[in-house]
Amino acid sequence: MKELVVLSGKGGTGKTSLAASFAVLARRRVVADCDVDAADLHLLLRPRVRERHAFRSGEEAVIREEDCTGCGDCLALCRFDAVRRDVQGSGEVTFRVDPLACEGCGVCARFCPVEAIELRTRECGEWMISDTRCGPLVHARLAIGSGSSGKLVSTVRQAARRLAEERGDALVIVDGPPGIGCPAIAALTGASRLLAVTEPTVSGEHDLDRLLALARHFDLPVSVCVNKWDVNPGMTERIERSARRAGAGVLGRVRSDAAVSRAQVTGRAVVETASGAADDVRRLWERLRVALEETARGETDAEGEERIVDGRWQHEWVRH
Repeated sequence: MKELVVLSGKGGTGKTSLAASFAVLARRRVVADCDVDAADLHLLLRPRVRERHAFRSGEEAVIREEDCTGCGDCLALCRFDAVRRDVQGSGEVTFRVDPLACEGCGVCARFCPVEAIELRTRECGEWMISDTRCGPLVHARLAIGSGSSGKLVSTVRQAARRLAEERGDALVIVDGPPGIGCPAIAALTGASRLLAVTEPTVSGEHDLDRLLALARHFDLPVSVCVNKWDVNPGMTERIERSARRAGAGVLGRVRSDAAVSRAQVTGRAVVETASGAADDVRRLWERLRVALEETARGETDAEGEERIVDGRWQHEWVRH
């Protein structure tokens, strides 16, 4: 089983649009939306949920009102201003914990003189398995204010892998989160190949450099695609040269095309339309499919310019 992760250095570069198109074009695949903070792959694949699972991570403090004496020690001890002091109509003072502010450190529970505070497992959202016209989709919804997106990303990936193994599917397609932080690391670690999507701008070039450095650190083979390349052809060529120097294969370009937005409005991937961008994405997918097969065999990338040994980066890269 192979796992393709589609990432970008920032949001809005088109990675979800490409992931949805790959889901349409691929065969024997499971799709995972690992952008759990702002999931939107479901808008294009229109899933029908068949399983829901609660996601729990970390702890939060809870004050038992019946045991609380109102001493206020917890208010003084909390470094995150999570304890709230309320005055009732009768003048009685009570205390409670704001779950959005609580970090679950446990100091208030440790030092409560009457042990009226306990730590409870925090419910941070849910993850789901759904049916789509492109096969199974594993996706999630992180609760507002939760900081456990990296763990939820790992949960979604593991569920997608298990599902692919049970079904005998050959490929897991992961729509990853933007950036290079903990959620992105959780999405790419151990993948077969990373497709880095960028745009021909100064910030796009910078973000791609950071993403390639992250992939290099984890020793992952990488392919690059420049989306909306015709907006700035000169910058596109500059980015592609830089990517090649970094050891990444440049597998294709996708033109700027209003057909992409028109398809999204109707809940479709662009490859489900007749358009120039759709043709670009189909060519990109064919090269990427070959690259996945060749990476699995330890050969060079489909473009022929990326020199990979055992499916890994060139030996002159120094790992830090």
